[in-house]
Formats: sequence, C-alpha cells, structure tokens
Amino acid sequence: MPPMPTEPEILDFIGQVARFYPDDAVAAPVTQQRIWYDALCRAFDRPLPEGLDWQDGTEAGVPVRRYQPAQIRHEATVLYLHGGGFVVGSRDSHHAICGEIAAALGVALIAVDYRLAPEHRWPAASQDGAAVLDALLQAGRQVVLAGDSAGGQLAAGLALQQDPGRLRGLALVYPALGGDPHGGSYSQMAEAPGLSTQDVLYYRDILQAPPEDPVAHPLRAKDLSGLPPTFVSAARFDPLRDDAAAFAARLIAADVACSYRCEPQMVHGWLRARHMSPGAKAGFAALLHGLRGLLG
Repeated sequence: MPPMPTEPEILDFIGQVARFYPDDAVAAPVTQQRIWYDALCRAFDRPLPEGLDWQDGTEAGVPVRRYQPAQIRHEATVLYLHGGGFVVGSRDSHHAICGEIAAALGVALIAVDYRLAPEHRWPAASQDGAAVLDALLQAGRQVVLAGDSAGGQLAAGLALQQDPGRLRGLALVYPALGGDPHGGSYSQMAEAPGLSTQDVLYYRDILQAPPEDPVAHPLRAKDLSGLPPTFVSAARFDPLRDDAAAFAARLIAADVACSYRCEPQMVHGWLRARHMSPGAKAGFAALLHGLRGLLG
C-alpha cells in the first residue's frame, strides 16, 4: 500500500479521479488518454467568476486563450502553461483554474495551447511557449510565467532562457524538473495516486527531450542565479516532490528570492480539488498569495 493522505476530502477526490482516469491510463493509446483526461477535467470544471471575459486567439501564431477580469489591478501579465505530461491537456483542461487566477488577482492571463507529444515531440512545446513569451516581452509587457506539472517544467525552462531582469516572476506548481527517478520521493512515492514514477518515465520517454538539456530538465542547469523571484509549490504525496524542493533550495543558494511550500496532504493534480478539499483550498490560496507577491 503506497503512502496516502489522511484528509477525507482529498481521499474522496482521489476516488473520483480514478473513476475517470485509470491508474494505468498511460498503457492506453494516446487518443484514449485524451478522452479520459478531458472527461476528468469537465467533471471538476466550475463556472467562471462573474465579470471575467475570455477569448480564444493566437499569439505569434500559437493558439492561446486570453482572460480579462473586469478590474485590472496589476500591469503585468500571467503567462500560464498547463500540465498533462506533454501528452494530454489544453486551454480547455485548465479553463476554470486560469479564469479563477485571473479574477482573484485582477490580472490579465494568457493560457498557451502548446503542441502535444507524440505528434509533436521536444522541443515543440517549449518553442510554442517561447514564441508567445517573446511576443509579449517585445510588446513591452511585464510577464510572470506560471505552470503546473509539465507546464511548470516548461515555465522553468523558458525562464532559464531569458536574460536576468527580463521576467517579473516564476510560479511552479508540482513541477516536473528532471530529477533522478531512482531515489528520494521517486522511490518513496513511486505508486502515489494521481501520478506514479512509471508515469513520469513514460512522459519523459514519449517527449524524447535530450536528458542533459536544462531547458527540458531545469534541474540540470548549472546556474540558476539569473532566474526571477519564484514561488514553488510541491505536494507531499507526489514522486515529483523532491524536484520542487531541490529547485527551490538551489534558487535560495543562488540568492534568488524564492518562496517554497510542500502541501502536507496533497497529491499530484490537487489544483482540481481546490473547491472540495481544505488542503487544496489552502494550497490554491497560497498560490494566489505567491503570484500576488510576484506581480507586485
């Protein structure tokens, strides 16, 4: 029996997720994985906050979704990259999450609908994110990069490519950062609900990113000193937990302003539980607080 949370509500969330997305989902064809994942996302979707406008479009030729709250309180823009192992997910899968962030903070948010593997392997997703980011920066926009899971990996990699001072901030939620899969949380949480170590290896294999590329695996970067102020959130019951902790520790050692949290009762994917789990609600509030600090 793998280590499990004790919070009743997150256990209920785990059970609900399993009814839509089987534990062995990665063994199925990618088309089936996407059908399951889309159904899961719809099941946990919520109506957007009142007064929030959104519109699909393109930026630098890349599909995006723009969110505009009724009242803008920050001049910077949040550029959000969704999770899904680079295989599943879209601007639809994270629609409510992005909308709630934009409305709660009073900030314009742009969600990137980057290309997915295996149809488009590395570096397609990163190239799409870079194209959108560069367009915003060239237009004089201040940008906070944010992402969860695979999106956190993309966001961190994009930040590593920027000159110091070019970005306003970086926010990562249970990010995959290319850690050693043979020890630590990868072993302790190998069979964790929501994401197993074998799932992580499957996503790495299907993406086919060079193992020493720091843009693909940000923990491989030799120097993190040029990164912007960063917020990092990990989940205790997640094989990726140590990736987040190691990245935060290296940022602090490099004198980069960094706030780190490990949600004690959370599993990978807890953002979807923010309306049913006290722990996830607290984690989402912490994310908003962290983003608010980065936005200034």
